[in-house]
Amino acid sequence: MKKSLIIVIAILLIDQIVKVWVKLNFTIGEEVDLIGDWCKLHFIENEGMAFGMSFGGVAGKYVLTFLRIIASVLIGWYLLKLIKKGGNKLAVYSFTLIFAGAVGNIIDSMFYGLLFSESTFFSVSQFFPEGGGYAPMFLGKVVDMFYFPIIDTALPQWIPFFGGNDFRFFNAIFNISDVSITIGVVILLISLIFAKKEDEVDAEVVEDNAANELTEPKKD
Repeated sequence: MKKSLIIVIAILLIDQIVKVWVKLNFTIGEEVDLIGDWCKLHFIENEGMAFGMSFGGVAGKYVLTFLRIIASVLIGWYLLKLIKKGGNKLAVYSFTLIFAGAVGNIIDSMFYGLLFSESTFFSVSQFFPEGGGYAPMFLGKVVDMFYFPIIDTALPQWIPFFGGNDFRFFNAIFNISDVSITIGVVILLISLIFAKKEDEVDAEVVEDNAANELTEPKKD
């Protein structure tokens, strides 16, 4: 319980510190190279889905925010249930990371519209601006900033249909909460694979024991 709580608090603190710093110091689209030209800070805002995805305008934003709140509550409830019954450690850590990431992005959606002025291509945001924030509660935008265009090239001309077009990988821009969710999902998949293998091994052991009992001669 304590370890999971520490992980959640640490991720939320780091996530929010980075987001607030970027929000107050970068204009929309502003970019800074961290390592070469493949590891950058590139400030954008999105409507709340992971890796910059969005849908449905204002109504979709409300629906998305409330669905994510409900999902986070359910994830938190299941995480507490896992911890109390001493569940698989990998599963506990995976749900801890997923929960922390979900809450991190929900904070942006719920409160950033109230706390900050609008970020533009020409001006940075202000904290607690006169006249209020840029959006009502639940309509804040999620701050993204990490950008890793590891491959940035033009496709060879001989490739049908796409030859000569620009090709960039990895093109998504994301934040620490997104990373936390992604790592949590990967760990969860690994834990499920190991759990399945353990079940298969246990089943084989049971079958072998049953076969041995049938073949062993009975003692008088």
